[in-house]
Amino acid sequence: MELSRCGSFCMPSIPVIGFSSGPIRQCPALPQPKLGISTRLAELRRMRRSVKEVVRAGSDGFGTQTETAVVEKPKLSRFEVSAGLPTPFGATPVDGGVNFAVFSGGAVSATLCLLSPSDLRENTVTEQISLDPSINRTGDVWHVFLKGDFTDMLYGYKFEGKFSPDEGYLYDATKILLDPYAKAVISRGEYGVLGPEDNCWPQMAGTVPSNYNEFDWEGDLPLKIHHKDLIIYEMHVRGFTKHESSNCQFPGTYLGVVEKLDHLKELGINCIELMPCHEFNELEYFNYNSVLGDYRMNFWGYSTINFFSPMIRYSSAGTSNDGSSAINEFKLLIREAHKRGIEVIMDVVFNHTAEGNEAGPIVSFRGIDNSVYYMLAPKGEFYNYSGCGNTFNCNHPVVRQFIVDCLRYWVTEMHVDGFRFDLASIMTRSSRFFDLMKHAKFSFKFIIAEINYNVLFILCSSFQSLWDAINVHGNPIDGDLLTTGTPLDSPPLIDLISNDPVLRGVKLIAEAWDTGGLYQVGTFPHWGVWSEWNGKYRDIVRQFIKGTDGLSGAFAECLCGSPNLYQEGGRKPWNSINFVCAHDGFTLADLVTYNNKHNLANGEDNNDGENHNNSWNCGQEGDFASISVQRLRKRQMRNFFLCLMVSQGVPMIYMGDEYGHTKGGNNNSYCHDNYINYFRWDKKEEYSLDFYQFCRLMMKFRHESESLGLNSFPTSERLQWHGHVPGKPDWSETSRFVAFTLIDSVQGEIYIAFNTSHLPITITLPERPGHRWEPLVDTGKSAPFDFIPADDPQRGMAVSQYAHFLNANLYPMISYSSIILLLSPEIAV
Repeated sequence: MELSRCGSFCMPSIPVIGFSSGPIRQCPALPQPKLGISTRLAELRRMRRSVKEVVRAGSDGFGTQTETAVVEKPKLSRFEVSAGLPTPFGATPVDGGVNFAVFSGGAVSATLCLLSPSDLRENTVTEQISLDPSINRTGDVWHVFLKGDFTDMLYGYKFEGKFSPDEGYLYDATKILLDPYAKAVISRGEYGVLGPEDNCWPQMAGTVPSNYNEFDWEGDLPLKIHHKDLIIYEMHVRGFTKHESSNCQFPGTYLGVVEKLDHLKELGINCIELMPCHEFNELEYFNYNSVLGDYRMNFWGYSTINFFSPMIRYSSAGTSNDGSSAINEFKLLIREAHKRGIEVIMDVVFNHTAEGNEAGPIVSFRGIDNSVYYMLAPKGEFYNYSGCGNTFNCNHPVVRQFIVDCLRYWVTEMHVDGFRFDLASIMTRSSRFFDLMKHAKFSFKFIIAEINYNVLFILCSSFQSLWDAINVHGNPIDGDLLTTGTPLDSPPLIDLISNDPVLRGVKLIAEAWDTGGLYQVGTFPHWGVWSEWNGKYRDIVRQFIKGTDGLSGAFAECLCGSPNLYQEGGRKPWNSINFVCAHDGFTLADLVTYNNKHNLANGEDNNDGENHNNSWNCGQEGDFASISVQRLRKRQMRNFFLCLMVSQGVPMIYMGDEYGHTKGGNNNSYCHDNYINYFRWDKKEEYSLDFYQFCRLMMKFRHESESLGLNSFPTSERLQWHGHVPGKPDWSETSRFVAFTLIDSVQGEIYIAFNTSHLPITITLPERPGHRWEPLVDTGKSAPFDFIPADDPQRGMAVSQYAHFLNANLYPMISYSSIILLLSPEIAV
């Protein structure tokens, strides 16, 4: 996520509005469900009788008052009710029933709401079960156990308590709220289709799980590919196969990705990084875009509603089987990827939620315990370190345990191989209540609850929590306390994840910055297990390849895995995730086609998106350019890709860059569910013997070369630097040439050079008696001669054209080109 991603739509205190003069379809507020059958705990143990329930007047979340309603219905309970257990959180099938447990520290009453799918569509509660605090509350956990028929049954909660935004309390008994631990979220079933009465935010509910939806993993086990051997492919589930040229049976879905996994296998990918697949609302920004004549969407999905549920509308089955089919489709994607030797990493967004700023909806966390789940200012305002209206209170004990529980679920139940954490620096900031006054008194409630198999769980529900070793022992604190959001050297959440026995063994990747100015690339707290998106690699490589002076030394560091960032902290080259392009910013083709962003299609007057892209259009702006400019652009694309593949660390490429996908210069395409973001399979076929083939061969070369994925930083025993002549590198401010040789146990020895000058040069190669250097890659040549593998029948002819140079131990390089040479035994003439 780039700092500018959300534009004005996500800034604090600014509601989502349309910018065009065309028709705008505004989405009405969340519905107020009609009351159905109400049940009290005592009644469930007694007899059936009529009941009157008075619903008190309350707020809709931010000031609007609802009217008092009286509903009278005969009680027809279908469930046997008992106290239940406070753990585990969520709805858990056990002993022939379901245990429900949810945290809410400030609520004075709680009600479990059960809904059939038809009642959900009608905004009607099928049955309500009021929880007795003396029986159904342990500490700050509300719980109940039900036995009965849960077929096609959904659930949510209502909480009553103080409604005082200035104090951070937003309890509203008229709202049915999603359980944060719900395993599937049911509302709209089809992507992009409005709810009843054109509602963008129809009532949502969680699926009551059962033990009858088993998935056949067919013996699937974690691949455990070593980090150093990964090539990561960042991709969007819907965008990957939605274009008509995909010819998929299930375009835009998890099953669509499964249909195209063989493309990734052929390309050389062994790890895919899925852009957000947690439940989100693609209609969050829904309004008319007069520029394109369509409607703006939350296409990328960086605005989570529920962290346990897969995105239901990425499933071909939609809401059928109450979401269980969607869960199984996601599992199928993981299983089939693993069969092809491809790991799956999820992009997770624990820095904020879809509930937004003060003007946002009350859907889940905000109505359950606003002051626990979000970082709040003294008067209840939302801190906005995410740039999207709110900030998740990650280091609060309850919230950090929630995050760890969620990650464990996706590893153990869904078999994912790791996570990329969006704006991960927010997870290092101190939690709400770190800013309590000096000598404040702190209240910790510890409850020991005996649950299944006599396991003891200690629940800490510290509404006034402070993470501090001295305070834990009850002693007063001298000096000033940390204010909310202060960066921590040893953040509790990162500590907990890093040392968790389940999570420590998976891939953990941090986007080590946030929109509050915290930039931690190279300094993210890592416990030896975290990797980072290396934003510095991206910036330096972009500048050096386009010919910026003064960066030859920094570029050399990038080629070595950025030891200047990671070696001192005891990390390895593979802790650097190297990338030139990602979903944020220009695609690879646009990076060499545009000097400036062209975001008018976003409907924000080109005000959104990053202004400093370190791009170069090679002489002319836009797609329509002279033949010489087009040739230079292709050369630069090959230079960037070669650089990625020969750098120590883990290379990551963005979906579509393997054939040269263009977004027309749009560097912030978050709102487009159209051709701008769709993978063009027809274009992939068109360039299958051009840039796509170059990318495929470069990845194959990397996989086959022992020296291009080292487990430690290269030393002089393996690597030697060169200049225009061997052994004399030029690190001056005006140098635009970097070359080096690598000892490789498979290839023998590799010579790699980059000439980013506008002038051609002829270089002298290192003397290797009895051997001659021969070209493998020369980006200065057009396809198919840009990469000539040993088994290519045209290789002999291509090499012979340079024989007079090679025999003299020389090689000519045109401007803006790079080469890879290999040693071959010299044949006597």
